[in-house]
Amino acid sequence: MPRRTRSLAAAGIAGILLSGLAVPPAQAGWGRPVTSDRTSPAEARRVDRVPTPKLDWYACYDYAECATVELPLDYDKPKGATTEIALLRVKARDQKNRIGSLFVNPGGPGGSGTDIALAAPYFLGDEVLDRFDVVGVDPRGVAASEQVRCFPSVKEQTKAYAGLNVAFPWTKDEEKAYVTSSKAVAKGCSTTGKPLSGAMSTAEVARDMDVLRRAVGDKKLTFLGFSYGSILGQYYANMFPDRVRALVIDGVLDPNAWVGQGKARDVTQEDRMRSAQGAYRALREILDRCEKAGEELCSLAAGDPVASYDLVAKRLRAKPLVIDDPDLGQFTVTYADFVGSTLGGLYGPFGYEQVVGLTAELLVLTDPAASPAAKTEAKAGVVRLAAQARQQRKFDFPYNNGLETFLGVDCTDGNHPKDAGSWPARAAKADKRDPYFGRLWTWGTSPCARDTWTVRDEDRFTGPFNRKTSAPVLVVGNYWDPATNYQGAVAAAKLLPNSRLLSSDSWGHTAYGTSACVTGTVDAYLIRGTLPAKGTVCTGDIQPFVPLPDEPAATERAKPSNARAAQDAPRRGDRKQLPPVVAPLPAVGTLTVR
Repeated sequence: MPRRTRSLAAAGIAGILLSGLAVPPAQAGWGRPVTSDRTSPAEARRVDRVPTPKLDWYACYDYAECATVELPLDYDKPKGATTEIALLRVKARDQKNRIGSLFVNPGGPGGSGTDIALAAPYFLGDEVLDRFDVVGVDPRGVAASEQVRCFPSVKEQTKAYAGLNVAFPWTKDEEKAYVTSSKAVAKGCSTTGKPLSGAMSTAEVARDMDVLRRAVGDKKLTFLGFSYGSILGQYYANMFPDRVRALVIDGVLDPNAWVGQGKARDVTQEDRMRSAQGAYRALREILDRCEKAGEELCSLAAGDPVASYDLVAKRLRAKPLVIDDPDLGQFTVTYADFVGSTLGGLYGPFGYEQVVGLTAELLVLTDPAASPAAKTEAKAGVVRLAAQARQQRKFDFPYNNGLETFLGVDCTDGNHPKDAGSWPARAAKADKRDPYFGRLWTWGTSPCARDTWTVRDEDRFTGPFNRKTSAPVLVVGNYWDPATNYQGAVAAAKLLPNSRLLSSDSWGHTAYGTSACVTGTVDAYLIRGTLPAKGTVCTGDIQPFVPLPDEPAATERAKPSNARAAQDAPRRGDRKQLPPVVAPLPAVGTLTVR
């Protein structure tokens, strides 16, 4: 087992399952048994007639085990075509007192479940690692599972993607190119990407997870899902409500907003989910706290931080900044890059430093009256950020299907407006409602326009999302989340009758790992089923412009959305680094770091 930073937040609690056998509720501390809704006969028939796979585990990555399995491409045709699914598990350290398996999903859609499971020793609490085999599944089309490919070659993919190489389009020419590429990608995924692109819905992944739950020997599912993983968790809870042992979702999306029924099918997903509202709220709060903190703690406090940010935005809208660097060469910083980098900073608990630092640097670099010496000093931070972003770009060899994995799920799960050509007006309207971020979040789904994304999954799930589960669902919502608006957690908790909302004032995307309160509460629920009191609000260990606590235990560990320590885990071959926990986000621009 690799060395890792120890958690002080996890609770040491007895489990309720030993050797796969249920312990009576009185012994387990779960309280009275709950009468749950039942899995529908149609769903039960789909998954239960699939023979339990035999997982041929083998040692991998020094301390894990890997396996692959063939599962039905279409559960209505269990003896028909199959798709290969990859799994990875890190076995419980205390096998004698092992509770069962904890399935984890990092979000995306398109995030690698095997990667986040491999990183488990770097972000999960000690007691969870002691008592659970941590299992990650790469969803259909993703990572080590059989990959979706919407184009026959990297050359054809590169041509189709040509207009997407911005955080979001701002000029008319960029909008035109973005719409053209959105249509090209949609057509590729609806033709060359078939049949897998039409079988990647969240419902299919939930069915896969239920079969694999059986394969690892668990009678009911224990699950921890972040960001889009909250959609997967809610789908499972509502499709298989009587098969839930413990289910936690953190960074929560409203499932009804995700799908979009009735009149909502003709508005963008962002209009329904309002991710930009959450991002703008977080940005304004940081700038307001900056002013209150003063110049000693926040450089922007020398003036009006809100006005300074807006001034940089206005200058970059009028004229992009061109920078010459001896190592990177010449590169351009656009308004979209500025907003994209801001969002990237908001994803992490320490992101306020990036937001303030970049704004201060660009305030100087875009000022014609600034001295050469001041500009030289300010340029260093921008160059460093640009270099990091350039390293992240991987649009050349080998074939990178990251965008296609996101679209294969989102465009299939949700309803979207018909014409990609309507996105410029829709994005502009969103930007007026939620400044800076409205365009960014809206443009991410333009390839999903129904006229060009024509591949469908007839067995997708569209609700209802109000089933009573056999065990509670713990819903974790973060006030300052820039991707999954806190209101999504509120809505999801109201839908699920057997759920409990845990709120937090943590910073960044998702809360587990940035708050000792959240982390300990989640761990306690996973192990013994103990729920927090109604109305509980946790405090994030990291707060903008506030000195760190003496022992910020939860933030010493790597959080899934910013897993620095996890990225240092032993890797072999071309294994990808742990992906960020993300809600839908379009292709990144020059400075967009997430």
